[in-house]
Amino acid sequence: MRHEHEPSGNDRSSLLLVVAAAASNWTGHTALVTSLLKFTNRTMASRHSENNAQGAALLTTPHTNISRIIHSLPLETRWPTLSVRQYASFWLAEVTLKTGFPLVHSCFEPRPTDVFLASFPKSGTTWLKALVFATLKRSTHVPFDGDHPLRHCSPHDIVRFLEIEFNTRDEFEAVPSPRVLATHLPYSLLPNCITGEESSGCRIVYVCREPKDALVSYWLFTKKAALARGVDDVRSTFTIQEALELFCDGRCPGGPQWQHVLQYWEESLRRPDRVLFFRYEEMLLEPESHVRKLAKFMGCEFSEEEEESGVVSAIVELCSLAKLRDMEVNRNGSTRMGIKNESFFRMGVAGDWSNHMTPEMAQRLDKVVEDALQGTGFTFTSTA
Repeated sequence: MRHEHEPSGNDRSSLLLVVAAAASNWTGHTALVTSLLKFTNRTMASRHSENNAQGAALLTTPHTNISRIIHSLPLETRWPTLSVRQYASFWLAEVTLKTGFPLVHSCFEPRPTDVFLASFPKSGTTWLKALVFATLKRSTHVPFDGDHPLRHCSPHDIVRFLEIEFNTRDEFEAVPSPRVLATHLPYSLLPNCITGEESSGCRIVYVCREPKDALVSYWLFTKKAALARGVDDVRSTFTIQEALELFCDGRCPGGPQWQHVLQYWEESLRRPDRVLFFRYEEMLLEPESHVRKLAKFMGCEFSEEEEESGVVSAIVELCSLAKLRDMEVNRNGSTRMGIKNESFFRMGVAGDWSNHMTPEMAQRLDKVVEDALQGTGFTFTSTA
């Protein structure tokens, strides 16, 4: 029986959401936000678990009840096609916060063999999906095979987004092991069953990209995606200057980009056996080396026989952006969300930002990022 002065399960859940909502305005204090949520979870769950099982369940997954406060969260509508709201220091698509995000926190159950591919949007996600799938599944889908799934399916059809493309618990469970799933969620907003110290043992591969290139790629992709959503005028009205302003303020889906990257980088230092951190620019320089690192990290190292028969180079060739771009399905097909597959295959190079941004724009973004990362030990400068 609950004491008359004790908060109900719903009240306690709402309290956690209020903490998260308030913390949304504490830009740059993600670690503090995460600590507050985890501390409140542990304390309150311990106090009430025996006499209120339902309340305890809500406490362990506070994000499942975000719908109660979503309309009070800061709103940004200037990024075309997606309204975003600030939650726990990050700006996330409103539609994701309403549906996919709470579903993941309430229904998803990780498996020890799961591999999650994490990234800020337009940072090498498509390429990473292809490389990981081809590497992990090579025993059943040999890269030399003319009927390999990547020859007739988009990487986005093969590797689905955790918080975007699932609607029920059964859909999560229907994916055969070992599952490869993608996410654009910040590390601090992943379910504790994935990130917790006593989680299932699943692994995360993260790819980051230099901010200016990430911005330009995101800007161009947004203009293309707008057409799929029937917003024709975006191609001419959404300028790089407008995109820069929003990006520098972190007010774009997934932003701030540098904080998104920083969280995964810090976790890769703390738990290198669980989080593998890649830089897109370094992957471009040494793709075969990174494929070998992927295989080792996922527990499926290449045998001597595979090395001698050229399996690594076959995977790199199969997954090259040039090869993928030329596939029929990627030239003419569309995703489940109605976006043309060709939108995901542009140049895929480093430094293309200079063709779209002025030196002054670049200097401004560089300064914003430099100031935000000061004292963290992280830099976007490639170490290759």
